[in-house]
Amino acid sequence: MTTDAAETGLFGAPQTIERRGLRDHVYERILQLLLSGDVSPGARLSIDTIARQLQVSPTPVREAMVQLERTGLVTREALKGYRVAPPLDADQLAELFEARLMLETTATRLATPAGPDMLAELRSAEDRHRRAGYDVIEQMRGGTPDVALTTEYFALDAAFHDVVLSHCGNHYIREMSASLGAQLHRMRQSVVHGVTDVREAIAEHEAIVDAFAGGDPAAPEAAMRRHIEQVRARSLDIEQRR
Repeated sequence: MTTDAAETGLFGAPQTIERRGLRDHVYERILQLLLSGDVSPGARLSIDTIARQLQVSPTPVREAMVQLERTGLVTREALKGYRVAPPLDADQLAELFEARLMLETTATRLATPAGPDMLAELRSAEDRHRRAGYDVIEQMRGGTPDVALTTEYFALDAAFHDVVLSHCGNHYIREMSASLGAQLHRMRQSVVHGVTDVREAIAEHEAIVDAFAGGDPAAPEAAMRRHIEQVRARSLDIEQRR
């Protein structure tokens, strides 16, 4: 018998949430719960209970659940509501990365050549991701995973890729990429097993920036392809060792 995840008070003490960015705040709080490992697959996520826990109306909770359902982190059953979805298996991860590879390499090609503004954004995003990565490495030396730090690291990873997507000139590609929830599934995998590929990801992002800054028009797409293929290989390796 599954339990109602929110009824157990896993959100901690109720907080007053500012109206500004309310939906995003609620989304982040639910995401933190899903990534924490404190709720098991199949646990029920009651919209009304979560709304009471966060002291908000059901509307932003419902909107957050719809967004999370699109990424596959929660599932919805008719007349039963939402439940925590199981982690992706190896086959599902492989399909996810095939889709990501197709979308992001296309976006990279469309964003080439990069103008000065895009290069500046890329370098800034790469720097923020690198610094967060070093924080994760330092934290992992202590042996205790930090969900908030892991979430920040992957958010900055996504922000780096969003720079390319935002400059590709095709908002459909960007929306499809966001709906995959690839970074969210990587976060979920890494919270359990630890972020084991920080140095590799930092180096691969740097290679993408260098490719955009260089004069070879084929180099950025090739660098992005190598990066996503390597992330896919590392993710599948973690899944196979579960």
